[in-house]
Amino acid sequence: MGQKLIISIATAILLITGVLLGYVLSQLVLGYLTPNLLTLLGTFSLIIIFGTLYYVLFWEFRRQQAQTSPAGRTRPSRRNERNERTPDANLKNRLTSLAGDTNAAQRLVDRVKQDYPGMPENWYWEKAIADLERDHPAS
Repeated sequence: MGQKLIISIATAILLITGVLLGYVLSQLVLGYLTPNLLTLLGTFSLIIIFGTLYYVLFWEFRRQQAQTSPAGRTRPSRRNERNERTPDANLKNRLTSLAGDTNAAQRLVDRVKQDYPGMPENWYWEKAIADLERDHPAS
């Protein structure tokens, strides 16, 4: 109940602020308001309020959706978490055989990690294999 009330109040304030901001900006553009320090600060404060409420409101929506969705409630299994950090043995063996040795394979993967941060570990090994096969096609 409390979160729904906060969302309702934030939505109402967001709408009122949006209307006020639109009105002030239209009056400035049409020339009915003179651009001075007061109108500049007022417009700036409306933009800050509008942006902050917009961010907080949609952050709250996203948080609620994550809590209520089935994907948000289930934790990834330990096996999936482990696979995110360690490469598949088949990929490791394949890249090692293509590169010549383990150190060369690791250097290729490290270079791919620098170019594409934040990807799963297996992706780096697959990308290094694809790059190596592209650069050195089998004869």
